[in-house]
Amino acid sequence: MRNNLWLFCLGWLCIATIQAQQSPTDSIYSFTLDEAIEFALENSYESINARRDVAKAIKQKWETTADGLPQISGLIDYQNQLKQPVTPLPGELVGGEPGTFVPVVFGVKQQASATVTLNQLIFDGSYLVGLEAAKSFLQFNDDSEEKVQLEVRKGAINAYGSVLVAQESVKILENNVAALEKNYQETKKIFENGLAEEEDVEQLQITLLQIQNQLSNAKRMEKIALQMFNLAIGVDVDSDTTLSDDLNSLTLKNMDQSVTTTPFIMENNVDYRLAFLLTEQRRLELKLEKSRALPKLSAFLNYGTSAFDNDFVFFDSETPWFQSSILGASLEIPIFSSLRRSARSQQAKIAFEQSNTEFLQAQQQIQLQYNSAISDYKLSIENYDTSKQNLALAERIEKKNQIKYSEGLATSFDLRQAQLQLYNSQQEVLQTMLDIINKKAELETILNTQKNNK
Repeated sequence: MRNNLWLFCLGWLCIATIQAQQSPTDSIYSFTLDEAIEFALENSYESINARRDVAKAIKQKWETTADGLPQISGLIDYQNQLKQPVTPLPGELVGGEPGTFVPVVFGVKQQASATVTLNQLIFDGSYLVGLEAAKSFLQFNDDSEEKVQLEVRKGAINAYGSVLVAQESVKILENNVAALEKNYQETKKIFENGLAEEEDVEQLQITLLQIQNQLSNAKRMEKIALQMFNLAIGVDVDSDTTLSDDLNSLTLKNMDQSVTTTPFIMENNVDYRLAFLLTEQRRLELKLEKSRALPKLSAFLNYGTSAFDNDFVFFDSETPWFQSSILGASLEIPIFSSLRRSARSQQAKIAFEQSNTEFLQAQQQIQLQYNSAISDYKLSIENYDTSKQNLALAERIEKKNQIKYSEGLATSFDLRQAQLQLYNSQQEVLQTMLDIINKKAELETILNTQKNNK
């Protein structure tokens, strides 16, 4: 009984040790496309740093705000004059002979003081502009985070579709290799029986080797595509990840063209908002330069105490401390800068006008991107329909050539051409399916459907 208990404890300890030593790469994940997008928006490296940028902007806004709030500082000062300065006084002043000098030491050897100062900014035009700029900067970071989220979403969709295409490509190539292997073995036996030419065997062997190479490469690409997907959503690249959606259903889902009838609201486009904020930044820079011509008013109040002695007696209760306090105000009025402020204001005005022109250009570019995205998405659907028809034709042609070849009515070269045409058609279908998924994601990014759905 005791031995069994020891064995149980030892086994439990081994299991706990193994679990503790498991690396993050041992994690197992399974995602639908929607789950992958949600996971990526929360855990991708880009999303995490974008949230940190917003957090920094919030702190920076408070930093700017705090410049106009009361500032309190303290100063403790201690001086020990190891060698006190000597001042010569005329001898006649202290009862000496005229023309002589008497060395005199003024002051005490040691002194200490403690002062607390309160500073308050009362009016500063640049401070008011800074508050406005800090608010604009925070909005810029919020919009930048939204842009990152849109790009992360699009990247997750593209990576998800690439994995599905790679997996489907491996399946198709495995079936092709199996069919070619069968044809090759059958033709080889016929050749060995003297009923076929050696060229027929060689043609099939060439095709088989070529497709086998493609299959090996497709398996490698499948692994790389999965690692890229893991990277896109923010998990370790070597994690064991499975995708729940299949390529056909995902393609059909993305062929819903209702997105093409969604009204394009320019103000919802994140690139539009970022371009506007850059223009706003130039406007604030112009406003800042103009504010430098305004006066600056500030006030301060301090309170201090100090003590003096030839010995270090500052912690003795009998040592006298002398109090002092000052209340003051400072008004700084810019009068003349040899037109330097005017030159800087003119530069800021020109930069503001340039930003307005760039903003108009950005609007035209965004509109063009939208028009191109609509066209590309529709073309991807048209190409998919065409590739499906071509695949059906290629399958019929290959099947006919198989029958003709088996009956001696077609050469091995004709069969190989039909097979290669079929294989190319298969890959074209896969590529058009991926294009539909990617082009719709691009269109949704421009429309900012996330914002529309909120």
